[in-house]
Amino acid sequence: MRSFNAGDVVYLLLAARWTVLLSLIAFAGGGLVGLIIALMRVAQARAARWFAIGFIRVFQGTPLLLQLFLVFFGGDLIGVPLGAWLSVILGLSLNAGAFLGEIWRGSIQAVPNGQIEAARALGLHYGQRMLRVVAPQALRTAIPPTVGFLVNLIKSTSLAAIIGFVELTRAGQQLNNATFRPFLIFGLVASVYFVMCWPLTIAASRLERRLALAYKR
Repeated sequence: MRSFNAGDVVYLLLAARWTVLLSLIAFAGGGLVGLIIALMRVAQARAARWFAIGFIRVFQGTPLLLQLFLVFFGGDLIGVPLGAWLSVILGLSLNAGAFLGEIWRGSIQAVPNGQIEAARALGLHYGQRMLRVVAPQALRTAIPPTVGFLVNLIKSTSLAAIIGFVELTRAGQQLNNATFRPFLIFGLVASVYFVMCWPLTIAASRLERRLALAYKR
């Protein structure tokens, strides 16, 4: 056992970089998956809608930790070892895609049907209606819950420690094993998470208030 020192604080802050990077990559991947799922949920083809519903129910109805295990060990079973980094990215992206898909589906369906009927009367085909009429209005509704979900995604990256990826939580575990100062170390880890998430939480709240005022006007 050794004493806790300033170098350990630096180690935690450096590990936080991986938490931020992992969150951004998973959010981008989840956004791509979520967009596809959202469009499939509102598509006219029944098969596409049922596939999207099944995808959402599977990933929302099972623990994220279990999903990470299945991706991590599933790669080895099929002879394609992914490693901790790719496994975490893939697992988080698929999970985020299920939640973002539902958020964006709700935003799309919140657009008044009269707007869509008017676009159809103007002769716009499905792609043009979605791009020029639905998307701009849905975007305003989707931004606050999307930012709020990003906060949860940042905190969810802590589960990457379970499969050996060294991010903020895993770095805290390593330091605790070396110094046996759990309250101090995990208190610092929690503080770093708070500093990363608090501004996003405030931003989401302000966006929701602005959206509510816009609707009242």
